[in-house]
Amino acid sequence: MSDSALIDDLPGDLLMWVLIISELLVFGAGLIAFMGVRLTDPAGFAEAQSHLHRTGAALNTGVLVTSGYLAAMALHWRQTTRRGAARLALIGAAMLGVVFLIIKGAEYADKAAQGISFETHPFFLFYYLLTGFHAAHVLAGVLILLLVAWRDALRNIEAGAQFWHMVDLVWIMLFPVIYLLG
Repeated sequence: MSDSALIDDLPGDLLMWVLIISELLVFGAGLIAFMGVRLTDPAGFAEAQSHLHRTGAALNTGVLVTSGYLAAMALHWRQTTRRGAARLALIGAAMLGVVFLIIKGAEYADKAAQGISFETHPFFLFYYLLTGFHAAHVLAGVLILLLVAWRDALRNIEAGAQFWHMVDLVWIMLFPVIYLLG
């Protein structure tokens, strides 16, 4: 099988794959830097991490995984000519993205109320950079899903679902490293 055949067999749009891979590399580099700096102060990172809301983050994991499932089902339903169901699934996926942002916003508000900022400890610099950049991707994904629900061509849904699954994957990487790794 030739390289061009492999590329031709990729689901979705090639440029979306380029975007996804570049975003995964950026988040991966951020996580590697986080882990490297963590090695210099494991006790300080553990203490800082104790201020996070693991339950809310776990809930957010469930919210995004469920949202990703709805995005996948939207694609399936659009392929099987269940256009209305596909649109509702996309809107549901987007609304779960909003729920994620509300929970994340409550966590940020709690940190602010405690006087915790990116200057408090290097852990929080990485926490805000990585989760904030991810939240920006969630917001972009919500807008993409809503746009795709409106302009629901199969190719559009496929590209929107690709982006949304990347957002899910990034959170699946961030959650254990930032919230659980002790």
